[in-house]
Amino acid sequence: MAEIAKTFRVPGRHGYAVEMSPYLTSRLACATSQYYGIAGCGTLLVLEQTESGISLVRSFDWNDGLFDVTWSENNEHVLVTASGDGSLQIWDTNNPMGPLQVFKEHTQEVYSVDWSQTRAEQLIVSGSWDSTAKVWDPAASKSISTFQGHEGVIYSTIWSPHIPGCFASASGDSTLRIWDMKTRGTKIAIPAHQAEILTCDWCKYDQNFIVTGAVDCSLRVWDLRNVRQPISDLSGHSYAIRRVKFSPFHRTVIASCSYDFTVRFWDFSKTEPLLETVEHHTEFVCGLDFSLHIPNQVADCAWDETLKIYTPLCLACPS
Repeated sequence: MAEIAKTFRVPGRHGYAVEMSPYLTSRLACATSQYYGIAGCGTLLVLEQTESGISLVRSFDWNDGLFDVTWSENNEHVLVTASGDGSLQIWDTNNPMGPLQVFKEHTQEVYSVDWSQTRAEQLIVSGSWDSTAKVWDPAASKSISTFQGHEGVIYSTIWSPHIPGCFASASGDSTLRIWDMKTRGTKIAIPAHQAEILTCDWCKYDQNFIVTGAVDCSLRVWDLRNVRQPISDLSGHSYAIRRVKFSPFHRTVIASCSYDFTVRFWDFSKTEPLLETVEHHTEFVCGLDFSLHIPNQVADCAWDETLKIYTPLCLACPS
């Protein structure tokens, strides 16, 4: 059992992604969809954590499901969402009227969006069910690069926090690919699982470590210097792993959430890597993030119409 969670309920909306603000300690955003994302519209929720709970700061509606959200790294009021209609939306919490900009180039659902982490650039990467990744300059009206190579849908696109112009993508074709803006092509293609890969994330402390999570219920940690086999293979989930995040405070700690309704915490440096299983949702858990400001605090969201903020017991006490 995790320590007591703060809960925010969103009737009629199913949570797909939650992201903590890189600027404001208590601010977070959640991308949601009606009808499990199969039909209906989407809502972006901007939320504030208070001492007593979670309050709504602003909500924005879009005419199709919203599947992912990322905060701007150069403006604390700006966010980007990814939608089922093939578009990305840029929102400003100070402008309640609607999106500042809409990017529409993908021909199928956009399932992933991420704002670059390195100081050298301000770029957005998107991943789509049309099997392409696109890179966007938020100040331009169209994409600046399109990356082709995956043979299945792209579920996850994540910028390296260390290497400018480098991002990873995870796909239904069972590969993890590392891309380079300079060469506009794949640097590395890893057959990381024998199943669809739904999620990936970079280690915050080592530029060579990346983790994948797949429909085969496993997490695998890879060292990009030698990709013949993973450095760690983490099993315990009983259904597909929907999202995985490296801790910003511990080099080898990972959180994962799954269609088995659980969130699990792992330390792949330990002989028994599974630290804790949190079971506080009654539906698929799709969104997950660590706070950058409050060590070991986590937010998650699920298809049970709730978002929760908590600190897992395994990380609450120094080991």
